[in-house]
Amino acid sequence: MAEVDYMQEDDIHLDTTRARFASVLKRHAELTERLSRDSDKMIFERLQREFEAARASQTQEVCLDNEQWNDGLLATIRERVHMEAERKAMQSSPVDASMLPMCEFHDKVTYKVGNKVICCLEGARIGIQYDTFFAGEPREQYHCVLESKSFLEKMTVLEHTIPFFLPLREAETDLLSSNAMKFIDHIGELLQSYVDRREQVRLIKDLYGNQIGELYHSLPYHMIEFFLEDFECKVTVSLRYADLLSILPTGISVVAWPMSQSKKSPARGKKGKVAFGNNAGPMRLFYAEAALRTLSLPEAFAEIVLNLEEALEQNVQPKDPTAST
Repeated sequence: MAEVDYMQEDDIHLDTTRARFASVLKRHAELTERLSRDSDKMIFERLQREFEAARASQTQEVCLDNEQWNDGLLATIRERVHMEAERKAMQSSPVDASMLPMCEFHDKVTYKVGNKVICCLEGARIGIQYDTFFAGEPREQYHCVLESKSFLEKMTVLEHTIPFFLPLREAETDLLSSNAMKFIDHIGELLQSYVDRREQVRLIKDLYGNQIGELYHSLPYHMIEFFLEDFECKVTVSLRYADLLSILPTGISVVAWPMSQSKKSPARGKKGKVAFGNNAGPMRLFYAEAALRTLSLPEAFAEIVLNLEEALEQNVQPKDPTAST
């Protein structure tokens, strides 16, 4: 009896700690979202207006395939923005119009490559707008503005609306000076992968929120943990992604834990599911881990719940004492 009382008291302390921790995480997430939104809002609105103005004044929009998007084209875009900046600088100075350089680039061209829109902005700047999607539906737009002092100097990131927890500055250091096209593509892949992971988590919360006891995640959603408590056991799901470009996890752990007697209902389970035996220990759910490696998170979640009862029954069936004799 003393052992049972101790376990019940331990469960109460654990629940209290977990509730406090969940409250701290919730406040942290709300603060992070508010700070990010407020700090980026003015930049986003200004860049959005600037990109819209650039597209409205364009004389041509060129849609490119992957083969047409190359270093040569990017060099052409850089040449355009610098020659236009030089032309406007000379126009504003008191010189004879006949002395202005002849510019071969008269058109204002916008380039569309996949989910990227590349514009020539005022002041020798190149603007990239990234469109993101989930399940075929549009999500947020992000912006990145590049500049260089001259055509021969390396480009740098002037301003952007990329989420602060994505490694933009690391990519700028590693890629922008040596391969600007790869940098532009890499940022687009980072953003789309982040949105994909985030939307998968949002979808399971919308569809299965009543079955999820708690859910934690890192800001880029590359570490995710949640618990299922709608059964006579607690199922913990821990997901780790190999990198920020991954949309399927590689480090996966799904474990079913027996609940203490104080938390079990007199019936078999909340939904008639099989309960653990009194002496049962934690159980790895390999079928669930396999589903999470190959399916999206909402699809894998449905697979886990659908087959959970059968998996538990197969692992808690009492063994025949005469089987080994």
